[in-house]
Amino acid sequence: MLTKKQVLSAIKEMPDTFEATALFDRLVLFCKIEEGREDSKKGRSFTTAEVKKQLKKWRP
Repeated sequence: MLTKKQVLSAIKEMPDTFEATALFDRLVLFCKIEEGREDSKKGRSFTTAEVKKQLKKWRP
């Protein structure tokens, strides 16, 4: 979840004119980054070794 402060900061970083989709894309990116940070804090992440092992199963 984003804070109002984060949203306002994203708007301030945008150029004077922009497409609404550009702002939306930026906000989605910020939201996904926050979700990833929360997942990491809660131990819902994988080590590099675990990911490599899983990839070997997908791409022999």
